[in-house]
Amino acid sequence: MTNTRVPAPPRPARWRTVLPIVPAVAAVLAQIAYPLTEGGARDAATVAVVTLLTAACLVHAALNRGITFAVVLFVSSAGIGYLSEVVGTMTGYPYGCYSYVTDRLGPAALDVPLVVPLAWSAGLYPVWCVASRLVRNGPGRVAAVTIGMLGWDLYLDPQMVADGHWSWCNAGGLPGIEHIPLTNYAGWLLVAAIMATVLVLVDSRSDRADAPRHDAVPIALFLWTWLGSVLAHSVFLDAPQLGYSAVYGLVVMGVLGLPLLVSLVRSWRASVSGSGRDEARLAASDPKNRRG
Repeated sequence: MTNTRVPAPPRPARWRTVLPIVPAVAAVLAQIAYPLTEGGARDAATVAVVTLLTAACLVHAALNRGITFAVVLFVSSAGIGYLSEVVGTMTGYPYGCYSYVTDRLGPAALDVPLVVPLAWSAGLYPVWCVASRLVRNGPGRVAAVTIGMLGWDLYLDPQMVADGHWSWCNAGGLPGIEHIPLTNYAGWLLVAAIMATVLVLVDSRSDRADAPRHDAVPIALFLWTWLGSVLAHSVFLDAPQLGYSAVYGLVVMGVLGLPLLVSLVRSWRASVSGSGRDEARLAASDPKNRRG
């Protein structure tokens, strides 16, 4: 009997792999520089981080999931995010009563800095890729994305409020960060669930839905955000409330982060084991290794 080997999935062209890495690495470098700056330089670093992360996510999405998915990703994250922020600052729903400082983060429209909706794109896509790796069914992915985005905001909101980019009219939040009301997190759950539902519907209809994913870049960005933010909040940033946000973000993002680490370790072990079996088969088939 002839052994037939299933061909390995095709590797992406080198430029497809490198292209999203460039803005992703630049974003990480800007994040490293962030605690070393202050004033206008720190504001510029904030804008650079968000812009570069968004670019990395959209480029990766276009190359690995298609232009249509990338466009829907941007509209469903930045578009819905911007709309929710405008409604939120005008009415207090769904996040609570808050307002932005509009002269520090670049241009603003309707009292919302335009970099803010980009942050929704930068946060959503890595969480979406991790959730898609861990959960196959649509409702499960929506739930996973929603939890992951909540964890991401538990880092984001306290850090940006500490920097004075926005402020809240009411309190009643989590211990240590009481100045951010619980309504904020309820709003994030609602808006993130809407965004995730749109992506699930589009991804299920995509002609690339069953194509192999090369998600090293967004997965690395997720891990960097999850674990790097703990270090930044607890060591490198001096606002006292950030010690609390470090714990909250670590725990809630860890709902996805810990299973992700387990999944990565299992994949690595399977890869190593598979390589060993391939080498053994090659050695067995080599005439020089046969006796007699």
